[in-house]
Amino acid sequence: MARLRDPQRGCPWDLQQDFSTIAPYTIEEAYEVADAIDRKDWHDLRDELGDLLLQVAFHAQMAQEQGLFDFDDVAHAISEKMLRRHPHVFGDASYADVEEQKRAWDDIKAAERAAKGESHDDSALAGVSRGQPEWQRALKLQQRAATVGFDWPDHRPVIGKLHEELAEVAAEFDAGADHARLEDEIGDVLFVAVNLARHAKVDFARALKHANAKFERRFRRMEQLAAEAGKPLSASELAEQEVLWQRAKMEER
Repeated sequence: MARLRDPQRGCPWDLQQDFSTIAPYTIEEAYEVADAIDRKDWHDLRDELGDLLLQVAFHAQMAQEQGLFDFDDVAHAISEKMLRRHPHVFGDASYADVEEQKRAWDDIKAAERAAKGESHDDSALAGVSRGQPEWQRALKLQQRAATVGFDWPDHRPVIGKLHEELAEVAAEFDAGADHARLEDEIGDVLFVAVNLARHAKVDFARALKHANAKFERRFRRMEQLAAEAGKPLSASELAEQEVLWQRAKMEER
């Protein structure tokens, strides 16, 4: 990475990058690691972990150039954090069960924030990171709220709430609502959808991934059926496309 970033002999593209331009690649590589695991492709996982490690090296190199920290500092910081947050492994602490250990973990994180001089926050929602996908943050917020009893008893009222929020979206469309209003109401629908997945003990991201794969599979079959009929999908009317969609669905049953 140091060679790639060398001002005289380095790569022009690498030299143009900074933390903000590389961050999207870092996120992408993390998702590709998860995808390789999901596919149980261990050879690909090895390669994807290497790509993710490169991202760490890239950020560390840019930080070193600015005199902020270097790769060794990154490794040392995570080692110290793991020692600090696992007193039951590296110290004399003991916990009755996983739930008690999770509560202690949150207490340790709160102490770390206080040591950094961050303002004290007694909220049950304190410390929920903003640096994660918003659906995941919604899940964490709901889980935290549930720890103090603010939660639906089961899935049934959540489904009722989902119907309510969808009706509000429809009402905004009927009223000719502006973009901001629709964004707000659709956001409520998505938040409740995450809550429904939580109550069903379904991984929201995994469920959406399956839905994406299903759509892609069926859409590609539609294209194939249209080609077999001698007519591109783009040249078909919506009603014709719907017939093809239903055929693609039927073939999967």
